[in-house]
Amino acid sequence: MLAAAVLAVALSQTASSQPAPSAQIRFSFEHAQLDPASYTLVINEDGTGHYRSTPGPVSSSGSDGFAATPQDRGIVIRDPVLAFLFQTARSHHFFAVECEAPDNHVAFTGKKTVAYSGPDGRGECTFNWSRDQQLNQLADDLIAVAYTVHEGSRLAIEHLHSRLSLDSELEELQDAVKDHRALEIENIAPELQAIAADPAVMNRARKRALALLNGGASKH
Repeated sequence: MLAAAVLAVALSQTASSQPAPSAQIRFSFEHAQLDPASYTLVINEDGTGHYRSTPGPVSSSGSDGFAATPQDRGIVIRDPVLAFLFQTARSHHFFAVECEAPDNHVAFTGKKTVAYSGPDGRGECTFNWSRDQQLNQLADDLIAVAYTVHEGSRLAIEHLHSRLSLDSELEELQDAVKDHRALEIENIAPELQAIAADPAVMNRARKRALALLNGGASKH
């Protein structure tokens, strides 16, 4: 009996020493005509996460001749975006709701699935467009994060194979940052730092990369 009691106490202490399970949001996007054609963002409440994508059709890679490549990399999400994601999940019953607007006539912009799992609940819903503007904003924010990661891949390829393309690519990224279509630029800091430090890259492009690293979207 004593041995059993000791074992029970030991197991209890071991269980109590384990970290509490972390809440997590998973966002998936699908659109066969875009590049990437699909991707998934997994975001933990501590801000760590992961991005994985599948390339779209060759025709969507543009006229630059660069083939789309799959991505599989870690990401970090910070406040205020991080706080908004988890606050929205909890205020929307962990996404265990009907989020697609029925009988809507909005053009198809992609199949979006958002899911939450954590010690306080779980759920998921799928939509193209929702009448709930918080859900649309959440999707827009995560699409903007994915856009940033995708741009990082393009910048790395152009840095290797087409340095003259970097200036226009970086200008487009600056415009996207200004319009909030690109978020969490820190996730592509290594690519921007490599461009900014390369004397073989035209000076204007290097300045754009530095501006983005410093949190600015200046075009000059």
